[in-house]
Amino acid sequence: MSTPNGFPQHSGACVTRSTEGGAVQDLHAKKAGKAAKKEAGGNGVLTFEDAPSVGTSLNETLKLLPDELKAHMKIKSITPRPPRKPRLERAASLDEKSWRRWRRFRTSQESLTDPNETSSSNGSLQEASLSPPVRGRASPCQQNSLHSSPDASEAGPMGKSRGGTSDLGKRASEISSAFGGLLRGKAFAGGKPRLSQIMPARPLPPVEFNVASHTLRTANRIDSDCMDYRHYSQHKFGRVSSSLSDTRLHGNGMVYDNCSTDSMKSTFSLLTPIRSKDVRSRSYLEGSLLATGALLGAEELSRYFPDRNIGIFVATWNMQGQKELPVNLDDFLLPTDPDYAQDMYVIGVQEGCPDRREWEIRLQETLGPHYVMLYSAAHGVLYMSVFIRRDLIWFCSEVEYATVTTRIVSQIKTKGALGICFTFFGTSFLFITSHFTSGDSKVNERKLDYNKTIQALTLPKNVPDTNPYRSSSNDVTTRFDEVFWFGDFNFRLNKDRETVDSILNQNPETDVSKLLAYDQLTSEMSRGSIFKGFQEADINFRPSYKFDIGKDSYDTTSKQRTPSYTDRVVYRSRYRDDIHAVKYSSCPVIKTSDHRPVFALFRVKVRPGRDNIPLAAGQFDRELYLIGIKRRITRELQKRQEQKDQKSSSICSVS
Repeated sequence: MSTPNGFPQHSGACVTRSTEGGAVQDLHAKKAGKAAKKEAGGNGVLTFEDAPSVGTSLNETLKLLPDELKAHMKIKSITPRPPRKPRLERAASLDEKSWRRWRRFRTSQESLTDPNETSSSNGSLQEASLSPPVRGRASPCQQNSLHSSPDASEAGPMGKSRGGTSDLGKRASEISSAFGGLLRGKAFAGGKPRLSQIMPARPLPPVEFNVASHTLRTANRIDSDCMDYRHYSQHKFGRVSSSLSDTRLHGNGMVYDNCSTDSMKSTFSLLTPIRSKDVRSRSYLEGSLLATGALLGAEELSRYFPDRNIGIFVATWNMQGQKELPVNLDDFLLPTDPDYAQDMYVIGVQEGCPDRREWEIRLQETLGPHYVMLYSAAHGVLYMSVFIRRDLIWFCSEVEYATVTTRIVSQIKTKGALGICFTFFGTSFLFITSHFTSGDSKVNERKLDYNKTIQALTLPKNVPDTNPYRSSSNDVTTRFDEVFWFGDFNFRLNKDRETVDSILNQNPETDVSKLLAYDQLTSEMSRGSIFKGFQEADINFRPSYKFDIGKDSYDTTSKQRTPSYTDRVVYRSRYRDDIHAVKYSSCPVIKTSDHRPVFALFRVKVRPGRDNIPLAAGQFDRELYLIGIKRRITRELQKRQEQKDQKSSSICSVS
């Protein structure tokens, strides 16, 4: 008969080899023989003979037992142990207790798979007797009864044919002596049975090494000259910190490659360790492009972005000057389609709300504590806000901005452009939001607005150009590595309202290719008369203008304006394939304006830079950050209270 674990189950007493000697085991073996004689009902005196030789199999001896003796005989071996002395220990913290439990569990797992370590099991006594003699530690055995052995069941009839009272005593004495010899290590001379290495039934699935977030893959690798931190700390401080160590990280499945293992080798915390001599001598305001320890260098860039790509969210929205802000901006700033939030958020607004500060607070409240507002600027009712992950503010240069007014007659600057620029690591960025001249037929005026903007924006000012040999004094967009231009460009569809409505009704979902054939901006860009060198992602959303406020229907007033793609996002780069458009869409949920917000998600390649540029030194709007966080927690508490009140309320019905 086999046990559930696959090893054969045998009868017999517990075999224990102890360093205390064989005297105690012999005494208990003799007592077991006397007990067997008494239960068998024999009146003769049992004499104990010498134990069988080492080569004699235990199963051969068990076959000589009659059924009467086996039915009543119970042989047990108990090794008495002195009481343990009380052990005084210092009180351990919860962290240390959990670490000890985990360590014991880890050690037990390693012992099962270590080929050099023997382990105990309910293995066959026959296999143990034939194994070579090995001197080792005592091993506990399973408590098996004689009735469960197949050898004992086969020996029953043979015992009856030979049975007698004297034979019973003689055979019982042989068994007892054999057990005594086994306990002294004579018959059971083999070592502990070893478990075979457990192999998986099928090949294990491949481990995905790159499971980092698309937003901020903080690898935090230790510098190449600091790889001896763990070795130094273990010998210097003696006890490794109870925080996450390399072994625990691997055991918990938190580390998936060598890069991440190196990133967490600090014995003090999960932060990258810094040598004292580096603190004394390191200067971030000098160093070449690939210098070791440079703040904006390749090593620091690879630590935060191993693939050297960041995610950027760019959005534009004509708010129509409405005082009322949307109740929720989550669908606008945090769409559910991408699984991860972006590293940078740039939001441009035309005809913004009167309270600009309230708009910025709402943006901070929506993005939450992971983001800070790096910079914000305004030109009349043109607003632009730049939010960035709070971990990344140290790698930005000073932020500069400039404005251009295209309608000088108006006292309120509603038409014009606003540009913000800065350098992130070694890549320079320029963001421009514009509001061009309106009107279905005023294409030339809009092209004039574009030309005036690229000539009049005086950027950069103090931050040096990353590649001055490819710059032009007549075009601001050539003086930066990555340029994003977004806003209400006011380009319309050259088609009447009825035709546009019929096309929209035929393709209610996303097929708008027939509409784009009449788009003014697409036509002008193909000719090269505007946005030279710029690209636009494929449009798969309905026109963002002009809606009835609060509704999904297009203009139903007497003017019957033609729906158009007035709100756009275009981009250009100095280097080919540096910008990859991930998504380009609108937000139909926000209906407080006659325009729908339009946004685009990009993956942008970033290059290492030099430290000899004016650094922002971690600047951000601290006051806005605190107000936004307070608003956010207040909103969460209100939601919880509303849910609690809703659950506690009851509805009474009268029948």
